[in-house]
Amino acid sequence: MYSLSQKLLSEFIGTFSVVLMTVGSICACQYLRAAGLSNPGILGQALAYGFATAVMVSALAHVSGAHFNPAITVGFWVTKRLGTLHSILYCIGQMAGAIAAAYILVALLPESVWRPAALGATDLAPDFTRMQGMLIEGLVTFFMVFVFFATKSESSGTLGKAGGFAIGLAITTGALFAQPFTGASMNPARTFGPALAARHWINHGVYWVGPLLGGILAAGLYDRLFAEDQSRLS
Repeated sequence: MYSLSQKLLSEFIGTFSVVLMTVGSICACQYLRAAGLSNPGILGQALAYGFATAVMVSALAHVSGAHFNPAITVGFWVTKRLGTLHSILYCIGQMAGAIAAAYILVALLPESVWRPAALGATDLAPDFTRMQGMLIEGLVTFFMVFVFFATKSESSGTLGKAGGFAIGLAITTGALFAQPFTGASMNPARTFGPALAARHWINHGVYWVGPLLGGILAAGLYDRLFAEDQSRLS
């Protein structure tokens, strides 16, 4: 049985690693593009996001559940799988991990590398409204959170053991769709860390409203229709 402090550290480390690799891959693509070299583009960025998540979920799921995302934690809260205090502390740990990752990248990389990409801060493509952005972020987050609940919210079975890989694929797939339009956040913490470090707040609310609503809808739908274990935390 892990202590609360160990669980919070797990959420911090997991979110830190996911944001570091995801945002770092965007900066790397910007660097290669500026140097006139070929770069992996959207595919590489989607794979970095998905692989980093898959690895960290597989490594730390037994400690904290490996949410690394307020949209998932809020989903656990509304379905009474996680208490209010634990949910708040999980979200704080996730936000702290994302902020730490963003500021470390600012310290490590030349400004000429991260500034043109706004440190990977998410934003809408031209001609996309905030409503469209929220709907796209909500849809891809719904897809990811539904897969998370289907593979990781139940405590046993083969699917649970393979959950990290499945969640990573869900994020990669969602990123391949949404990256050109919204930056494919699917995670308020992933958006907040780079936005704070780069001071890039344009359309920031899109990446809270869309993912949180998508996560709540996915959690509620799975809980009502498919959950095996109906026991809940008080």
